[in-house]
Amino acid sequence: MQQKLYVQYGCGWSAPQGWRNFDASPALRFERLPVVGRLYTKNGARFPQGVEFGDIVRGLPIEANACDGIYCSHVLEHLALSDLRRALENTYRVLKPGATFRLVLPDLLSSARRYLDSSSADASFAFMRETCLGEEDRARSLKGFLTHWLGNSRHLWMWDYASMCGELQAAGFVNIRRAAFGDSPDAMFATVEQKDRWDDCLGVECTKP
Repeated sequence: MQQKLYVQYGCGWSAPQGWRNFDASPALRFERLPVVGRLYTKNGARFPQGVEFGDIVRGLPIEANACDGIYCSHVLEHLALSDLRRALENTYRVLKPGATFRLVLPDLLSSARRYLDSSSADASFAFMRETCLGEEDRARSLKGFLTHWLGNSRHLWMWDYASMCGELQAAGFVNIRRAAFGDSPDAMFATVEQKDRWDDCLGVECTKP
C-alpha cells in the first residue's frame, strides 16, 4: 500500500512526523551552509533537521496530484498578492483530486473591528502593530538589513474570509468553508495544527475537485 503524502509549507520550526515540512526562509538556507551556517544565531533556535527548503511560490519539489493533504499556518499573509495567487496555483497542482487544503492566517476583519470599536487614542497604533503592516524603525545598517531580510516577518497582504474565498475559488478549489481548530475529519491535521495559531484567526478548509 502506497504511503500517503502530507505536506506543510512555511513550517518554521514545526516539523511533525508524518509530514514533509518545507520552509522558504533565507535563514534556513543560511543555516544549512557548511561551516558558516553554524554562525547564524539570530533566531535563538535552529530549524529542525526534518525541515526542507522549499518555496511554494516557485513550486515545491513534488509531482502533480501527489498530496493527500496540505497545510499552512500564518504563511500567506507574508506574500504579495501576485505571489499568493501563484502559491495557491502550486498548492492546487500538487494536491490529489479530492484532497484537502487547510490554512490559517490573521483575520483582517477581526483586527479592523477591534480598531473601529476602540475609543483609545492609540487604536491606530495597535492596529498597525497587530497586522504587522507598518514599520516603526527602518533598518539602516547592514546588520539591520540582513536581520530584516532573514527574518521575513512583514505582512504584505491581509485577508478576510470573503477575499480568501474568492482567491481559492479562482484557483479551482471547491467545498470552501470557514474552519476551526481541530475540526478536520482527517486525523492527520490534528498532528500539525497548534491551537494558539488558530485563536482569533481565520481558518479555511477546501478541496481539489
